[in-house]
Amino acid sequence: MSSSPFPTTPLTRLTTPNASPIHALTFSAGTGQYILTGSQDRNVRLYNPSTSKLIQTYSAHGYGVLDLAVSEDNARFVSVGGDKTVFVWDVATAQTVRRFSGHSGRVNACCFGGEGDGVVVTGSFDGTVRVWDSKSRSDKAVMVFEEARDGISSVGVWGGEVWAGSVDGRVRVYDLRAGVVDMDVMGDCAVTSVMPARAGDSYLVSTLDSKVRLMDRASGKCLQTFRDEEGFKNDTYRIRSTFGMADSVAISGSEDGKVVVWDVLTGDVKARVWHTEERVEGSKRGVVGAVAWNQMRRLWASAGEDGTVVVWGAGE
Repeated sequence: MSSSPFPTTPLTRLTTPNASPIHALTFSAGTGQYILTGSQDRNVRLYNPSTSKLIQTYSAHGYGVLDLAVSEDNARFVSVGGDKTVFVWDVATAQTVRRFSGHSGRVNACCFGGEGDGVVVTGSFDGTVRVWDSKSRSDKAVMVFEEARDGISSVGVWGGEVWAGSVDGRVRVYDLRAGVVDMDVMGDCAVTSVMPARAGDSYLVSTLDSKVRLMDRASGKCLQTFRDEEGFKNDTYRIRSTFGMADSVAISGSEDGKVVVWDVLTGDVKARVWHTEERVEGSKRGVVGAVAWNQMRRLWASAGEDGTVVVWGAGE
């Protein structure tokens, strides 16, 4: 467990054209030199946060972009959104190299998996999780999981397991090797975010009861519940949470313009910061829906409905 302070100095603020709400945010793989954003204006944008320069805009979606994932070699990324289509992009040429169709509702979540990031996993409002082979010529899903009773809000991959969070209040983990599925019940509240720990022995889950939980993978037991009556609200909108500082902290945006950071071991609030420059409590513009951690650079970023990305670090 790291005892070092959490970095809370705003280093860079990036703003989308027309302040279009940002729904998806990720650092590039490896050293995390770049940031990708997915916006309501249907575009994916690649930034260099150290210079605040917009490097490339990727345009193909017909509706807002809801999630992004970058391959380990940074050559490709996948984007999904309201147009029910899964796009796999070539980063250098800004062209789509694959397009997968099969979901009957908006696609809320995506990630790479498998050897050499050979598969793409997606989760949709239609209640299904689909696995696509990005290296074959087939445009049909190679696996479809239909156990959820409501929309899929979040997906993740660790080893041979696929994790799926659903609006039905369940987290399902599909063990592809054993051919079994485990289910953890979060109650009556919709799951908005699921993130496996790096060791795969636990996971972070956000729900629409203003709580983030650390769950044990093997037993399904709740190891820690993170809440903050002073600075954390999440009861209406999809908000993503993430691990940071080598999985020693949990980070989540809030519906009131803040980001809250908890110590994973103690459950105590480690930091609270304002993402928004203006205090917009009670307005959708105050929703901070996406956060991302960069372990190599010990930086992190937040993004939200105000159309901005803030990159945070230790400062001088």
